[in-house]
Amino acid sequence: MDKATVVGGAGFVGRYLVKRLAQQGLQVRVAVRDPEAASFVKPMGEVGQVQPIQANIRNEASIARAVAGADIVINLAAVMFPGGAQSFQAVHAAGAGVVARTAHAAGARRLIHVSAIGAAPDADSKYGRSKAAGETAVRDAFPTATIVRPSAIFGPEDQFFNLFARLATISPVMPVLGGGHSRMQPVYVGDVAQAVAALAQESAPTGGIYELGGPQVLSLAELMAMVCEQTGRKRQLLPLPFALAKFYAFFLQLMPWQILTMDQVEMLKLDNVVSGEQPGLADLGVTPTPLDAVLPSYLYRYRKAGRLPSPEQA
Repeated sequence: MDKATVVGGAGFVGRYLVKRLAQQGLQVRVAVRDPEAASFVKPMGEVGQVQPIQANIRNEASIARAVAGADIVINLAAVMFPGGAQSFQAVHAAGAGVVARTAHAAGARRLIHVSAIGAAPDADSKYGRSKAAGETAVRDAFPTATIVRPSAIFGPEDQFFNLFARLATISPVMPVLGGGHSRMQPVYVGDVAQAVAALAQESAPTGGIYELGGPQVLSLAELMAMVCEQTGRKRQLLPLPFALAKFYAFFLQLMPWQILTMDQVEMLKLDNVVSGEQPGLADLGVTPTPLDAVLPSYLYRYRKAGRLPSPEQA
């Protein structure tokens, strides 16, 4: 039985991916900072097939232990709201290099690194620049690594639609950054997991870049209108200039709910869609899932008057 180590495997994408890898017959090691908190992944396979292991992407020795003996290494580690030692640079750039170096030293046959659309050395956002730096570090250490760049990922545990659904519950208006003209191509978390699992198969090619986007390209304003419809809230869409949004984000990023950061405002200035120049879901045999096939299944919870799910419940 081949062995796979999934770094960050208890996160949003990880919980879907680990289950698929186990179904493919892999022995899965889930590398996380807190193995006890990740114990929910154990039932995703047969007894003993899925095991959490303590590792910290900022500690090379712990990652080396986590990838020892692995045939396949998959790096999902990422942060949207950096804080303390968990900075973009530490996780996306330096951490990606650590995973690639240790995977190569351990003799892994395959490395799959999940980055993001918008990764570019000259990106306006720190997030985009750090993702690009991580891709470079991965290729330098593991030349045959496969890079996966998804667009905004949606699903029951997402930080995008749940955030705006909570906002629609408590606010009479929905702020639309930059007038809502920026376009996005949200991709379902299950499709991302299926695509990465396909790349983990023995017959899959190694190397290259895959861009993953859903079947719909929608403006930010259209997405906000969709959130209002799905939550049953009639809200006015209020255009918010980027400069003013960045001013508000300076204060909002300090809130415990981590609503919006200045860096995210920079990210939302640009379209987040596949380029069409790289292979994607179809090339991996994945049929993209439309938003309206999934959103109702988890945004319904915001329809009940007076109920406001917490970020942990969302």
